[in-house]
Amino acid sequence: MTQPATLDLDLLRAFALIADGHSFTQAAERVGRSQSAVSMQVKRLEDTLGQPVLNRGKGGGIELTLHGRYLLARARQMLALNDEVIATFRAPRFAGTLRLGTPDDYALSHLPLILKRFAETHPAVQVDVLCASSTDLSERLKAGDLDLSLVSEGNAPRNWPSVMLWRGPLAWITAARHTPHRQDPLPLALAHQDCSWRAAALAALEAAGRRYRVAYLSGTQAGTHAPVLAGLAVTVSALATLPAGLRAMHPDEGLPPLPEFGILLLKGRTAQQPMTDALAAHIEESFRRHDPVASAATGFESAA
Repeated sequence: MTQPATLDLDLLRAFALIADGHSFTQAAERVGRSQSAVSMQVKRLEDTLGQPVLNRGKGGGIELTLHGRYLLARARQMLALNDEVIATFRAPRFAGTLRLGTPDDYALSHLPLILKRFAETHPAVQVDVLCASSTDLSERLKAGDLDLSLVSEGNAPRNWPSVMLWRGPLAWITAARHTPHRQDPLPLALAHQDCSWRAAALAALEAAGRRYRVAYLSGTQAGTHAPVLAGLAVTVSALATLPAGLRAMHPDEGLPPLPEFGILLLKGRTAQQPMTDALAAHIEESFRRHDPVASAATGFESAA
């Protein structure tokens, strides 16, 4: 019985590097080989597949064939899985408890996959999760009660190092089957006084001269969704966190535009190292991998 052909990951990695940089020379420098050696790797890959995957374009550039474009997406998936498995087995074994804070807005939309993957690679680490407002979480960080926390931009303690995990627009949110946004004054369901989303919404309405009334208050942003689902109010939110029955309003529906906001990752100054770094790396990688508009920023930088 003929054995099926097997793809060599080294050949796939060389191919992906060439495709990313459109250059045999750059790929050769990245892998520490000669240009001719990298060319031979591509030739071996094409012999295995029985199809060309690269063409030399005009001016010496590199172009992917149709088969090459098909292969590139799958090569990246295979390489990412390979790197993940290797990293998992080589990761240092930690044991202990980590204290992670998050606003409830992000707890359902982002945390399940993050916590699952972290538990698989660090089974001896217990992660205690605290859901609270961003302002409360910032105070907990300053008090040393948290090792790591997600907070909405604008709520980090002054000059506290942070990572921008995601940045995108806020949107006006209304019910899919009701039209509270047509009322005058506009009924709003908003979070507490210190919420940065609340401040952005009110500032936008006042600048546009649109009358409003704060009809519903909630201690958390997710709590504002209930009256909106009932058709009693409008709120603001990030599109990634919308439950069924809500929709983002279109720009031509009469409400003023809202600014962008970001999700920050903050480490406590008394964090349990190196476990905290390991969980932080999982969180950053998850946002990069699973959100197409995730920030490409890496490393901690000063937050204003």
